[in-house]
Amino acid sequence: MNKFLDRIYRAAKLDANLYEEVEADKTAMRDAISVVILSGLAAGIGTVGTMGMQGILVGTVAALAGWFIWAYLTYFIGTRLLPEPQTRSDPSEMLRTIGFASSPGLIRILAVIPGAASIILFAAAIWSLAAMVIAVRQALDYRSTMRAIGVCAIGWVIQIVIIGVIFYISGGAASS
Repeated sequence: MNKFLDRIYRAAKLDANLYEEVEADKTAMRDAISVVILSGLAAGIGTVGTMGMQGILVGTVAALAGWFIWAYLTYFIGTRLLPEPQTRSDPSEMLRTIGFASSPGLIRILAVIPGAASIILFAAAIWSLAAMVIAVRQALDYRSTMRAIGVCAIGWVIQIVIIGVIFYISGGAASS
């Protein structure tokens, strides 16, 4: 358990060596999934005041789905569209590193504090984005942080489009 907590702490500190470590550790997948679930639970608990208890389920399911989609998007973009000569990766490496990059999201549990939700959620989003960039840079063996930022930006736009289409389709189906 101490190794798990240490890894969460190091991931939240944006320790590039941690991301290299979990990229190479094929046994870290269960821990990566656990971090994503804990981050989703924290988001759900943080939104209980506005979404009620269903926010916990929604936050957790959304975190798992978003993690999976994000990891595959960044893998594809980073290895196919924007690789560097030394880029070597596979989807499981991306899943592990991106999973640990969810560590800053644990602070979203503090969004239950009256009047602090928007500040906490904004801080968690920025902090998580920084962790994602480092995770992508390390998992794709990039020398350039700007390239990792580019991969994350392209992935973010694509993910927003996918989510928009899903909401449009589900909204259209609900109104029929």
